[in-house]
Amino acid sequence: MPDPSPAFFQPPIALDLAASFFCAATGALAALQKRYDLVGILVLATVTGVGGALLRDGIFLQAGPPAVVQDGRYLLAVLAGAGAAAFFARQLHRLRAPFIIADAIALGLYAVVGAQKTLAAGLPPLAATLVGVVNAVGGGILRDVLVREEPLIFRPSELYALAALAGCVLFVSLTVWLQAPAPVAASIGIGVTIAVRLLAIRLGWRTGALWREDRP
Repeated sequence: MPDPSPAFFQPPIALDLAASFFCAATGALAALQKRYDLVGILVLATVTGVGGALLRDGIFLQAGPPAVVQDGRYLLAVLAGAGAAAFFARQLHRLRAPFIIADAIALGLYAVVGAQKTLAAGLPPLAATLVGVVNAVGGGILRDVLVREEPLIFRPSELYALAALAGCVLFVSLTVWLQAPAPVAASIGIGVTIAVRLLAIRLGWRTGALWREDRP
C-alpha cells in the first residue's frame, strides 16, 4: 500500500485559516439571526470556527496542544469572520445565498484540512476520511447544540455530511492511491464538496428518513 504520509506532505495553514474564517462567519450569522449580543456572537463564531479543529486535534490526533491554542492566527481568523458577518449583517440578512456559499466553502475546506492532517500524522486512509468529515461538520454540530436546535446533519435535508464525505473520499483516494500532488488533490476535494453541497441545495437533492411510522 502506498505511504500516505510522505515527508513533503504538510497541510497548508492557509486552508485551515480560511476554513476557520468562513465557519466563524456562519456561526456569527446564526447568532445575529437569533439577535444575540456581542458575547453570544463571539461564542458562536468561535465554536463554529474552530470547534471541528478542536475535536480533530483533541480527540483524534492528540499530538499535543491543539493548533488553535498554539497559533494566534486561528483566533484572528475567527474574529475576522465574525467581524465580516457583523459588518455585512444587514445585507446578509436579506440574502440567503452568501450564507449558503460561505457554509459550503467552509465545509469543503475543513473536510480536506482534516483529512490532510490525519494523513500527515501517519494514520490510515479510512481514519483520514472519518476525521475529515468530523472536522467539517463538528463546529456546526456544536453551534446547533448551543442554540438548542437539532443538528443539521441528523435531519433529512440537503446533502451536508455526505458532501464532506464525497470530498474526503476523493481527496484521500487521489493522494494515497493515485499519488496526485497534494495541492491538486486538495483543490479537487474542496471543489467537489462545494459543488455537491450547492447542487444539492439548488436541485433539491435530499436525504430521507430510513423509517417512518406510516410505512408497513
